[in-house]
Amino acid sequence: MMSSLAAYDLLDPNGSINIIWDIMSWKPDGYLATVRISNLQMYRQIRSPGWTIGWTWANKEVIWSMVGAQAIDQGDCSNFETNIPHSCETSPAIVDLLPGSVPQNQQFPNCCKGGVLSSWGQRDKAATVSWFQVSVGHSGTSRKTVKVPKGFYLLGPGAGYACSSAVVVPPSVFLSADGRRKTRAMMTWTVTCTYSPTLASKNPNCCVSLSSFYNPMITPCSTCACGCKDKHNCTNICRRDSEISTLLKPNLVMDGETQLLQCTQHMCPIQVHWHFKVNYKKHWRVKISITNFNYWLNYSHWNLVVQHPNLNNVTHVYNFTYKLLPYHSTSDTGVFYGVKEGNELLMEAGNVQSEMIFGKDEKEFTLDQGWVFPRKVYFNGDECLMPPPNSYPFLPKSPNPIHPLLFAAALLLILLAFCSFWCNSKIESQKTRRKGPQLLR
Repeated sequence: MMSSLAAYDLLDPNGSINIIWDIMSWKPDGYLATVRISNLQMYRQIRSPGWTIGWTWANKEVIWSMVGAQAIDQGDCSNFETNIPHSCETSPAIVDLLPGSVPQNQQFPNCCKGGVLSSWGQRDKAATVSWFQVSVGHSGTSRKTVKVPKGFYLLGPGAGYACSSAVVVPPSVFLSADGRRKTRAMMTWTVTCTYSPTLASKNPNCCVSLSSFYNPMITPCSTCACGCKDKHNCTNICRRDSEISTLLKPNLVMDGETQLLQCTQHMCPIQVHWHFKVNYKKHWRVKISITNFNYWLNYSHWNLVVQHPNLNNVTHVYNFTYKLLPYHSTSDTGVFYGVKEGNELLMEAGNVQSEMIFGKDEKEFTLDQGWVFPRKVYFNGDECLMPPPNSYPFLPKSPNPIHPLLFAAALLLILLAFCSFWCNSKIESQKTRRKGPQLLR
């Protein structure tokens, strides 16, 4: 129960990655199965270098062959003199094939995407699914004798997912291309994997900074918001491009954890800045900037989830694609996708920006107590650390507040005047002391 609660996502309660295992036919010493991996998460994707799934065989099964995926390690197949299996591992780890790695006529449908799966609410549904075929030997040859694998796990690409045990369900039903004939799998079992930020990382992966037009002070991300233990893995922005390019290893195999960050006080790969820009009579305007500080990772198909009570009345969004989360009861949660007019907005090291205009509800809108700032922010499904509420840009109490620079200049003039008066008094005092002895003589 504790592991399932740790993997529960309040903003996406039905979100999960489902693994469906269909035995399509029996073989003399085993079976032929298709495995389908579906990303049903509304705003969390599986990014490059993609998913890895694994399990532990119940007996001494082997994988004779695979289409559309491959086992990372063949294992010890020394007991086989001929017809060497694809994998003899007791606990095989499976990865997707890279695009273009095999000819089109040798691919399995919906395979070979490099393990990348789009989020359910982001692109076409075909981009959220990955398939492969596996031929299993040394196993049972009927529903009564087949033993279901155990210990399923999913990396997407790093840690963070908790998977259930495999559950045998009614066999899957398939329709022919013309929709006139149904066929059924011999046997089907499913595995459900849910995401937990606490399993993924002890520290956040992004932070939020705030500013407004009515206060010149900027509320920065908290110091060490994403942890400062890996300061040796950061580089200063003032280093020349040629120096940085030598650190960007083009053939580096990413493991989902590798980072080379720009050195900042917060040490986060991603910073989201929310700026309250203009207060109109019937509308108000916000500018959002998302900065990528990771030199080793370019984000594609990314998304930003924001909670704010006025998100159900967004009238216009620039550069990003926006929609409300449809199942959220209060309609205060919206998703911004890095897509504009069908074109993906690649986020390299640097920042992307957008502005949005809200319609005003005069009963709710206020400039007090940080109402114009978001309640929660998520980037690619990871919750960003918000600054402390007492540090939010405050609304000046006076109708015409003095600009801090003017106040500083006035204070400097006062100090200069006082210093001048004090210095002149000191000089006059010294002159008086010098004249004193002369009068005595």
